[in-house]
Amino acid sequence: MNQPATRIDTATLDPLETASVDELRATQVKRLKWSLKHAYDNVPFYRQSFDKAGIHPDDIQTLADLAKLPFTTKADLRDNYPFGMLATPMSEIVRIHASSGTTGQPTVVGYTQKDIDVWSDVVARSIRAAGGSRNDKVHVAYGYGLFTGGLGAHYGAERLGCAVIPMSGGQTEKQVQLIRDFAPDIIMVTPSYMLNIADEMERQGIDPRTLPLRTGIFGAEPWTDSMRTALEQRLGIDALDIYGLSEVMGPGVGMECLETKDGPTIWEDHFYPEIIDPVSGEVLPDGEYGELVFTTLTKEGLPVIRYRTRDLTRLLPGTARPMRRIDKITGRSDDMLIIRGVNVFPTQIEEQLLKIASLSPHYEIEVSRQGNMDMVRVRVEANHHDIARDPAACEDAAKQLQHAIKTYIGISTQVEVCQVESVMRSLGKARRVKDLR
Repeated sequence: MNQPATRIDTATLDPLETASVDELRATQVKRLKWSLKHAYDNVPFYRQSFDKAGIHPDDIQTLADLAKLPFTTKADLRDNYPFGMLATPMSEIVRIHASSGTTGQPTVVGYTQKDIDVWSDVVARSIRAAGGSRNDKVHVAYGYGLFTGGLGAHYGAERLGCAVIPMSGGQTEKQVQLIRDFAPDIIMVTPSYMLNIADEMERQGIDPRTLPLRTGIFGAEPWTDSMRTALEQRLGIDALDIYGLSEVMGPGVGMECLETKDGPTIWEDHFYPEIIDPVSGEVLPDGEYGELVFTTLTKEGLPVIRYRTRDLTRLLPGTARPMRRIDKITGRSDDMLIIRGVNVFPTQIEEQLLKIASLSPHYEIEVSRQGNMDMVRVRVEANHHDIARDPAACEDAAKQLQHAIKTYIGISTQVEVCQVESVMRSLGKARRVKDLR
């Protein structure tokens, strides 16, 4: 493993965090020109892609000119597996991460030492935006290894000067023991696994609200404002959203600020965002919903140009920082279910069930087909054993959820309210949907 990145002074924000929009745009143009030339000169895929489109990096003189360039997709990364997208010799690569590859060939990302330093900087910046400082202890319950979450959070927290507790995922009883004994101030974990940790605390007779933990930095999966409310009330913490993806860097591409809690600020000095129409590819103006696209501005090992994330959101003006924000991710275009002609995201169902006091946030969605009809079944746990043992209470909760889904989403469902701890728990990213069609 590399040596931990050097700690930074937390007394002031990075200059570009508070730069004027004009200063930021000038920096972006300068860095964009470097990144495009770097990719074109060193990655055969990009040279071929640009040449086929009849575009040379010198043709890009403004940020708006970026729209002339072709997109990069996850399929492109997989087609060049394992190292065909690297822009530096392997002798300059100091770390390799990869996606899980559950839906095909894994996507591989390589980092130079400068990339690791930049990544540490933006994660440190993110933790600081969440109210963190060198005086804090950070419990990292993201998985370590090829997944970028654990090491990304770890190096960023060390860069900020925090004391890091590198727990990784799993061993939920041990997670609770260390949170109780080590008294961390901040936890970095997926929101679905935080629910498992909270369940285990309560099973052990611990009131989560009595613990010193004050902030949860949650990412790696879409989650709703209803989930934020549930986590904050149950745990007595501030729940904040960190955004990132391995192909672009890892966690720390964007971070919600504690003072506003209004969606992650994109660190635009390193990652240039666009929103496009997912079908036509046309660039949409700020404020309109579409698919998020990123171009890296400073990445050496594996630059990405107009990378289609499949995440659906919109760009909003800066608030806590001059840099733009993204709205909470409503879902991914490849997570979207089409049920009898209606577009449905798991987070929409989650939002409805969290409004019903007798239901827990633990659920799964099963989609099947009977004849020519799509059928949706939602299994959701009761939030207490007493409710689970009361057939009338379960039936009432099921009817409430069926009605809410029909009213607000527009599809009919079968709902089963089941026993506590009967839905499979996730140790990392939650898998909410079983599509059996």
